[in-house]
Amino acid sequence: MMTPGSEGRLISVQIGMPQTLGQGGAPDPMDQPWTTGFFKLPVTDPIWLGMTNLDGDGQADLKNHGGPEKAVNVYPVEHYPYWQQILGAADFPFGSFGENFTTEGLLETDVCLGDIFEVGSVLVQVSQPRQPCWKLARRWRRKDLALRVQESGRTGWYFRVIREGTIQAGACLRLVERPCPEWTVASANDVMHRRTDDSQAAQSLASCPALAVRWRETLMKRVETRTVGSSTARLYGPNLLQEQK
Repeated sequence: MMTPGSEGRLISVQIGMPQTLGQGGAPDPMDQPWTTGFFKLPVTDPIWLGMTNLDGDGQADLKNHGGPEKAVNVYPVEHYPYWQQILGAADFPFGSFGENFTTEGLLETDVCLGDIFEVGSVLVQVSQPRQPCWKLARRWRRKDLALRVQESGRTGWYFRVIREGTIQAGACLRLVERPCPEWTVASANDVMHRRTDDSQAAQSLASCPALAVRWRETLMKRVETRTVGSSTARLYGPNLLQEQK
């Protein structure tokens, strides 16, 4: 378990603006038009990180991506060999999971909600695990990929920005504060996606002050209604349109 003073490394930084891909009228849903900010390219020069995103970065779906609670999408490089093998991808560059930060030395089992890291002149805080969506699946043309990422626990996470500033690939990510050591990213994933009938655990996680608001709302709704909302739209989206006709 990491303690204040522990370090990881920011091995690559990626940015990219939304673009529209696909062809209208394509018979396969995976080939139909879609707009995404998933395709991001590495930057090696110092870059400004503001409260909502990196300079030059953007998201297509601002309802579900980006904003103060999801300013930076983070993914551990340690997961790359696993997915490269699963996907049979000969080329798997940094940013292959659409992440802004590709890190080394930080895993979901090590990082906790609320962890504050110093990187360059910036302070960032872990806000929630990443919830993979259908756009990840379409990027790699595997309709079940978002579900597989969710079930594997290799999700990555998001940072909110506590102090704006300049960051650069190669910098250390130094843990400076750990207010919620009881909630790793892995344990939060477990409650949200596996222990769905455990109302006590859901309420406990929802009480974590560092957790993103939307996660807290989802968990409290689960507690109040004793039902679990469907994740089909997020995981599969329009990728299953053809089968649903």
